[in-house]
Amino acid sequence: MLYARPGIIVTADRFTVGSTSWRVAELTHLHTTRGPHDRVAVRAALVSAAVIGGIGLALGFTGGLHRLTAGAYLLLGVVFLVPILVAAAGDRWRPRAYELWGQRGGVPELLFSSDDERQFGQVTRALRRAFEIHRHGGWEDPLANADLWRPRR
Repeated sequence: MLYARPGIIVTADRFTVGSTSWRVAELTHLHTTRGPHDRVAVRAALVSAAVIGGIGLALGFTGGLHRLTAGAYLLLGVVFLVPILVAAAGDRWRPRAYELWGQRGGVPELLFSSDDERQFGQVTRALRRAFEIHRHGGWEDPLANADLWRPRR
């Protein structure tokens, strides 16, 4: 066992997530990426940008921009920052998932996804250790085969 938590098991031969299991020998081209941004946060930023842009256009076409005071222009500038703040808050509260991808038989597959960076790092390291073990011909204890030096008494 290289890693074992509920729903995730990594051994020298197999990688199991939920009910899906892969043989380590079949997996190639491991790489990590970040998943897409949260859809709710993206939509909120787009909707707020569209509404604020529409208000700005309406003020521009009605001539209302000529009658605004300096304080109102400052307030409009602050309001135009709302979509950026919504997008930043969305990324903070609902971060992008960490994804582990690999190929099996030349077909890319999502092997594991988590929004917990620590757990993702542990699983990724365990799977990379499993690859190293498999690549070097199996698990063997180097001290078991070593001829240890012992002083004469």
